[in-house]
Amino acid sequence: MGNPTGFMEIARVTFERRPIEERILDWNEVYKDFPEDKLKAQASRCMDCGVPFCHQGCPLGNIIPDWNDLVYRDQWKDALQRLLATNNFPEFTGRICPAPCEGSCVLGINADPVTIKNIEISIIDRAFKEGIVKASPPAVRTGKKVAVVGSGPAGLAGAAQLNHAGHWVTVFERADRIGGLLRYGIPEFKMEKRVLDRRLNIMTEEGVTFRTNANVGVNVSVEELRGNFDAILLSGGATAPRDLPVPGRDLKGIHFAMEYLPLQNKRCEGDTIPDSQFITAKDKHVVIIGGGDTGADCLGTSHRQGARSIVQFELLPKPPLERAADNPWPNWPNIFRTSSAHEEGGGREYCVLTKSFTGRDGQVEQLHAVRVEFEGRNMREVPGSEFTINADLVLLAMGFLGPERNGMLGQLGVNINERGNVATDTEKMTSIPGIFAAGDMSRGQSLVVWAIREGRVAARCMDKYLMGSTELP
Repeated sequence: MGNPTGFMEIARVTFERRPIEERILDWNEVYKDFPEDKLKAQASRCMDCGVPFCHQGCPLGNIIPDWNDLVYRDQWKDALQRLLATNNFPEFTGRICPAPCEGSCVLGINADPVTIKNIEISIIDRAFKEGIVKASPPAVRTGKKVAVVGSGPAGLAGAAQLNHAGHWVTVFERADRIGGLLRYGIPEFKMEKRVLDRRLNIMTEEGVTFRTNANVGVNVSVEELRGNFDAILLSGGATAPRDLPVPGRDLKGIHFAMEYLPLQNKRCEGDTIPDSQFITAKDKHVVIIGGGDTGADCLGTSHRQGARSIVQFELLPKPPLERAADNPWPNWPNIFRTSSAHEEGGGREYCVLTKSFTGRDGQVEQLHAVRVEFEGRNMREVPGSEFTINADLVLLAMGFLGPERNGMLGQLGVNINERGNVATDTEKMTSIPGIFAAGDMSRGQSLVVWAIREGRVAARCMDKYLMGSTELP
């Protein structure tokens, strides 16, 4: 603990965002660089608690007090080693993780928590900038071959760990580029894809093989995987979206978020997409249904595309500004938050239930809704609160129901649990020996930090299965 009184003397300061009028005109990340002296000051607020609850808050068990102290002492290389000891991709989590560690920071009991996420991303980005992060292929190969299906954060973490253990790893991705939701679900303004590409380049140098346009169960047979690999990791995510079965749902102009977001990301990558296939918010009245992170991603994207108006509807009540009595520390604080996209404009309305859509010539033009109120978990419509709003583009961002059942999972015959996810035992193995599952495919829709943990845990279990023992963390 380099500065014993830092938490009392220094106020919490987070990264400054670029001016709204500037950033909505481009797709670059929204945050400015943070001065090193200010970062060290923020690191000095860490109290090096006797029981660091930030470890409990972080699914990866990041050794947060150690690297906070090392940053304060200007020992950046040592801080990097502490960071990479538990997290394969801090450059991802530092950008898109909501930081449950900060929700469990002991300082947060009665003050503002330490800016853990900002310090994390500063350590790894500095290391990349200085050329410290380099490929480190395994010294010895085991001769075992492993297939990883899905290249999101769980699949990439599992692949990285299994490769470090010396196995030959091939990652199968059905899209045209590697990255899963990191590539086509996260907008550029939250994470520029150069950040993903530089990590993939390192993994390729380390010996991981990536196969794109490889849809297992479609153009890659499950028999090929079972016959050519000693173990398989299923990490295809929870990609079945929750639909809204109301009258008028079949009108044109109503799309799932994951039909909308990838197209803009492809254009940002330089792909040519005909206007007839592109979904744009330009000059349209946009309604986003769903108040979570995916809805906010749609909001920021709509701003940059030039929407005429945007409103985001959420069925549940507006969260409180501070922790409620039934939401005590160190649990994740369910409070009202303003993302960079919300800061840029657009309305947010809570307790809104969509009843139907209407339009003309097959194109949606209006959304019809009603206000609701809750008594506990019971919801009822408020009499006389019906309203109609113009809607040229409706984006459904209401979460996901689990993995897609048809295709690969059906052909493999793995068991599905009561929540609709791939069932696994305590060793992350499915009902079929040698086939494992991790990430949203087995856990259900969750955070990027949980996906990375799932991939790491599955890799350890797979290494033990293949070799009889394991030294993976």
